[in-house]
Amino acid sequence: MLVGTEEALRAVASRDARFDGCFIHAVRSTGIYCRPSCPARTPKRDNSVFFATAAAAQAAGYRACRRCLPDAVPGSPEWNLRADLAGRAMRLITDGVVDRCGVRGLADQLGYSERHLTRVLTAELGAGPLGLARAHRAHSARILIETTSIAFGDIAFAAGFSSLRQFNDTLREVFDATPTEMRSRAQRRTGIPSSAGVVQLRLPFRVPCDVAGVLRFLGQRALTGLEDAGPDHYTRALRLPYGTGIATLRPHDKYVACTLRLTDLRDLGSAVSRLRRLLDLDADPVAIGDVLGTDPALRTAIARTPGVRVPGSVDGLEIVVRAVIGQQISVAAARKTTERLVSALGERLPQPDGAVTTLFPTPGVLAERALDALPGPRRRAETVRAVAEAVAEGRLALHPGRDAAELRHDLESISGIGPWTSSYASMRVLGCPDVLLIGDLALRRGAGALGLSEDPAAIQAYARRWSPWSSYAGVLLWEAAVSGPPQLQKAS
Repeated sequence: MLVGTEEALRAVASRDARFDGCFIHAVRSTGIYCRPSCPARTPKRDNSVFFATAAAAQAAGYRACRRCLPDAVPGSPEWNLRADLAGRAMRLITDGVVDRCGVRGLADQLGYSERHLTRVLTAELGAGPLGLARAHRAHSARILIETTSIAFGDIAFAAGFSSLRQFNDTLREVFDATPTEMRSRAQRRTGIPSSAGVVQLRLPFRVPCDVAGVLRFLGQRALTGLEDAGPDHYTRALRLPYGTGIATLRPHDKYVACTLRLTDLRDLGSAVSRLRRLLDLDADPVAIGDVLGTDPALRTAIARTPGVRVPGSVDGLEIVVRAVIGQQISVAAARKTTERLVSALGERLPQPDGAVTTLFPTPGVLAERALDALPGPRRRAETVRAVAEAVAEGRLALHPGRDAAELRHDLESISGIGPWTSSYASMRVLGCPDVLLIGDLALRRGAGALGLSEDPAAIQAYARRWSPWSSYAGVLLWEAAVSGPPQLQKAS
């Protein structure tokens, strides 16, 4: 748990929404667990007990509060900040790895035995991988029950339950309600969409959150066919474990509205997890602002961009390929080159949505045809082919459960990939919060715009005060490179 008991008690007493998702508050006298900001009456101190995860509260016999819906909150920022086994495992569990591959598959991807993994997760998070996956399945089921008109049997299968009985028993235990009761309450509140293939969601975040800044970053790099960006939306194709999807994201004051079109509803949990990581919705803006806001060079930039977020990823291979192509050339040039690659080798969607018609090429196709399809320097095409070949053969894993140092080592062992590309990948694929791309020209120009030296060694030395949030400082420097010094901006 990110906070101590005294701080947790104060957060519950003040109903501080900033702590939603950071820990679970359970009440002994009622047998219910809540988010810290639950509007219910604050219990006596002796009746309060705290857990790191909802799964731990469920394992202890508590059920979810109907009033505050404690599973419908931003995820803990701990999973991005922590690079240890528990943090990496949690990222893969929320992506549905246990449901698809079992505990053994999860352990294999992390490089540990099942026994050791279960022991570590139980000690650190209060529940083993099966319990954590069960909580995630219950959350996915609740979303489908409340936002679609799909039959409950199909929802049970889509959410990852092995039987309808297991589905019903879990929901009664976790939410103290049957699926029919849950749908009836939701229908009275908001109504049920008529299209079974479309899921409407609200992706919550901790305020402030500069979603517009992330969408602007993505929009400037959007690839025709794969993505479509406008002033108030971002749409892209998704390659998911069981099928394909198209997601449309629209920012609101306290959440991101998400429309998901999935060919297989079993991909709901994975899609939501990846989109949250893409927008960095689980970050803690208060902790980031407390560190970066004390630096005179960044203070005005933080005030101008409250809730700065680091763009993430929905596809590790796509990020690495785009990074390789983008080395030493402008954003516009990289976008044009990558668009040609996607157009030539990307797979067409079975059900396109407007301008979004194409999936990013698979590693097998890139390994076979990248040399012919990718324009520009031959060495760059060979690097793309080598990366894709390594992924296709299983020698290179590009998922959020990787150890950052190991991922950088694996990438830099491929000819044509250096520290900038491997660090960029660790920042966007793994969500590493403390990466500063010193070799990036735009970042150095941004440092100059904020009154800092543009010398890489000087930036590196100065940036020690930004740890562990250097990635967020880097986003501010990128923005300064485009917008100019904050004081000039204010005077214009």
